[in-house]
Amino acid sequence: KDIRAAVDQARQLRAQGRATVLFVDEVHRFNKSQQDGFLPFVEDGTLIFVGATTENPSFEVNNALLSRARVYVLKVLQPEDIKRVLQRALVDAEAGLGARRLNVSADALDLFARAADGDARRALNLLEIAGDLARRDAKQIDVQLAREIAGDGSRRFDKGGDAYYDQISALHKSVRGSNPDAALYWYARMLDGGCDPLYIARRVVRMAAEEIGNADPRALQLALDACAAYERLGSPEGELMIAQAVVYLACAPKSNAVYSAFKAATQDVRDHGSLEVPLRLRNAPSRLMEQLGHGKGYRYAHDEPDAHAAGEHYFPDGMDARQYYFPVERGLEQKIAERLAQWRVADQAQSMVSDPDLATDKE
Repeated sequence: KDIRAAVDQARQLRAQGRATVLFVDEVHRFNKSQQDGFLPFVEDGTLIFVGATTENPSFEVNNALLSRARVYVLKVLQPEDIKRVLQRALVDAEAGLGARRLNVSADALDLFARAADGDARRALNLLEIAGDLARRDAKQIDVQLAREIAGDGSRRFDKGGDAYYDQISALHKSVRGSNPDAALYWYARMLDGGCDPLYIARRVVRMAAEEIGNADPRALQLALDACAAYERLGSPEGELMIAQAVVYLACAPKSNAVYSAFKAATQDVRDHGSLEVPLRLRNAPSRLMEQLGHGKGYRYAHDEPDAHAAGEHYFPDGMDARQYYFPVERGLEQKIAERLAQWRVADQAQSMVSDPDLATDKE
């Protein structure tokens, strides 16, 4: 109703050659269809639309409306900025605080500016509470009183919001970058903000597979043990086990070879469709299936030299062999790479024996 009234008023002003700015606070509270209602009036110039939101506009604002707007990101205020706000409030009679002529020490102002954690409104609230207590007891607002009012403070953290995902991203990248100290910092930040430790533990398990993989398979086991320990102990005791896993992962040799290989294999599955499993690789649990040729010609690897059926083709018939997994030269994967190289040499030699033309070309 208020929006329709504003549009009617804007039309009248436009007829007089005057522009109208419509400011909508917390615009994300309008659902996507309601936000569509602004479009025709923004497009025809009836309104100059300004919306404010504490949420990420990429997710909370209609794409059609967002494409017709320019996004400005409001940065967090620094303690020096907040201190200037407090100083202005103390001398501005209209702000309410100035009329009380509060006696505030410089150290107390500094403490309020830091405790506000970038929020000027929180700093003003702290100053106002301190002013009420100081007037009641007829004393100065010193750093001791300011500390009692501010308490431990609280850091910005919005479960499900940008801070939530930005901080878990910073934790993940710190582990990937082999920096245990930064990883512990972001872990502590998320706990301080009220994040569920079990959510972090699950992400740590993911990091073990994605960032370390077979370079140190113990990382995955330790991450799983941390999850189990937290589920058994709860907070705060169980949080230490997750911290142990975070530090271990950050210090472990890194490899994303399995992660990259899995993505490449998945893409091949999508590209090649439903290729048949070769008959020799199929099981033959029944007599009929055996008669149909299931399992015929299969080479049992344990009966082969070095338990490796050199030259065997395990991909679907008609599909060339692929190499998805490229072990890195770090940790256990260095040994894995050596073993795979030996097997590839054996495969290549067997292929030459099976195809004399290849052997001639090689010679």
